[in-house]
Amino acid sequence: MVTKTLYLAWQDVRSEERSSGSRLWFPVGRLDVDDEGPFRFRYTRGAEEAQEKFGFLPLIEFPELSGDYRSPELFPLFQNRIITPKRPDFADYLRALDLEEEADPIEILSANGGRRATDTFEVFPKMVKGEDGSFICRFFLHGSRYVSQSAQERLTCLQPDEPLYVALELTNPVDMMAVQIQTTDYHMIGWAPRYLAPDLAAVTVPDSIETRVVQVNPMPAPSSQRVLIELHGTWNTHEPMSGPDFQPLVW
Repeated sequence: MVTKTLYLAWQDVRSEERSSGSRLWFPVGRLDVDDEGPFRFRYTRGAEEAQEKFGFLPLIEFPELSGDYRSPELFPLFQNRIITPKRPDFADYLRALDLEEEADPIEILSANGGRRATDTFEVFPKMVKGEDGSFICRFFLHGSRYVSQSAQERLTCLQPDEPLYVALELTNPVDMMAVQIQTTDYHMIGWAPRYLAPDLAAVTVPDSIETRVVQVNPMPAPSSQRVLIELHGTWNTHEPMSGPDFQPLVW
């Protein structure tokens, strides 16, 4: 039995006007599905923190933070973040995510981030640690609209398989820690998602992280799905996404 896990992240809307790409995101929910059971959604401790500090409210579909929600079908909150296969541009949509035609809804959500213009949520997969401590993760570049004009111009020149660098930013005015994405010619083009920062900072040898451009999606792709990034790294004893924010409120 293989369990697939996605997390739901929520952004504090009051940070919208801050001048950093590292805006405040909290993992607030967890979606699990396996081959033998229903879809299961639970809130995480990140939801309690977001509620206490920034007024996060439970979703209408999941009204209780202490709830344990199950369904034989994917919950509408997640299903509505995937375009229907009946659309004529569905094949192009999958190509923009670097997915095959056989991709299932969980694979699509893992790749597309589940972002919509109508709310402040994002979806991302649980990072998996291999037996040798290695991991691979993908995400769309965050915060590119906040970088310098020269960096934005450099973004338009990115090529598939182009190597990049990551750098830990310890002086970010919004977060205590943020992870910058840089080109090899020293343009800071954006950030990794905030909720990945603690795990990326725990990499055994930070300079050993291999980072590359998977693909660049031209207009009319939304800015949130413009540059797809892939990271390879290794942990020793660190277990990914094991911090308090990621722990479900119900077991």
